[in-house]
Amino acid sequence: MKILAAIVLATLIPAMTLADTNPATVDSAKSWLAVLDAGNYGQSWNAASSLFRGRISQAQWETAVRSARTPLGAVVKRAVASVDLATTLPGAPDGHYAVIKFDTTFANKAAAIETVIMMMDGGTWKTAGYFVR
Repeated sequence: MKILAAIVLATLIPAMTLADTNPATVDSAKSWLAVLDAGNYGQSWNAASSLFRGRISQAQWETAVRSARTPLGAVVKRAVASVDLATTLPGAPDGHYAVIKFDTTFANKAAAIETVIMMMDGGTWKTAGYFVR
């Protein structure tokens, strides 16, 4: 997961507006986050990209995301802050990526930034990385 989090430091295509981005990309990220919000961490791993699943086992993911998310409490609100598109990211194969940042308020953390890295995988947008700070 740490490797995928470092992907965000990649050279990105300049930020595009949500109007320039395929809505399915953001919708897919929101759907995946809803699975996390419900505490269905195993399901979130299953729904992630093959790249994601190849880099972290389901057990490792569940442990890592539980330790990161539990102290934060429930999501109070979440809004898309930015969407950056890229075709190359360090440590990942060339492809189609969207780095989506959300301004998120949790019950126990008033201001957080969630980053969801989406990639085109098998013809659909799937999660390739996630972190919260």
